[in-house]
Amino acid sequence: MAKSRRGRGGPESVTETVDGGLAELRPDRDRPRGWTLLIDGAPQSHVDLDDPAYLDFSYQRRLGHIADLAGPAGKPLHAVHLGGGALTLPRYVAATRPRSTQQVVEIDAPLVQLVRRRLPLDAGWRIRVRGGDARAGLAKIPDGWADLIIADVFGGARTPAHLTSTEFVAEVRRALRPGGYYAANLADGPPLRFLRGQIATVGTVFPELCLTADPAVLRGKRFGNAVLLAADTELPIAELTRRAATDPQTGRVEHGRALRDFAGGAAPVTDATAVASPAPPEKTFD
Repeated sequence: MAKSRRGRGGPESVTETVDGGLAELRPDRDRPRGWTLLIDGAPQSHVDLDDPAYLDFSYQRRLGHIADLAGPAGKPLHAVHLGGGALTLPRYVAATRPRSTQQVVEIDAPLVQLVRRRLPLDAGWRIRVRGGDARAGLAKIPDGWADLIIADVFGGARTPAHLTSTEFVAEVRRALRPGGYYAANLADGPPLRFLRGQIATVGTVFPELCLTADPAVLRGKRFGNAVLLAADTELPIAELTRRAATDPQTGRVEHGRALRDFAGGAAPVTDATAVASPAPPEKTFD
């Protein structure tokens, strides 16, 4: 059952129990129709209903850059989103690339219902939201259908183990068209074993990789998000580097030899050895 709490002179904060925990839609004091989704107090995504092309979180801006570069500017895409949250990235693609066809796979049905009710999608957007497990949903995507696949799946603030293996990444490549992009939002902290293992894992399936993150995360100074991009063709490293450097929260792009050195000889992960990503330290989101 949803509960509301009115802010001073502004819209109400809404809380509701969903499968993943306690969901809260918190109004943005600086944007009249902006909302932040939190699950058990951990910020998940931000939506501005007046401006769906606005991306507030740094990792979502980095995913937005990738969506911008996944084809000629403005050209419609076939996009798959593994993990829905507040549907921030599907909204972004729909706003910046009209007539795109998008499929979202989200396991938390009560969360989807809350988002649809409180943060409705434009009726003209071609966004289909499917319930169910991300890997099972990916298996239903036809071979070579997607221009862009974004994995942004967290359960209890951790990426599930079965979405971290070479077998899973091979399924991603099957669903991508030649030249398509795979982007994964990953979270890790020192000593960055999970992140290094994911670089090795994705690198067994895709020949071209790059990683974008806050420099402090890459140096192992704090827990945070990193976006791993993979493809079977050359990546737009120079443009991604320029965009990351000019973001409000500056990011750094690693690729080639530097990325291999960063991975440090980590072993690829298989279904037999996969574990969930590490839980954030206490007070990470305070």
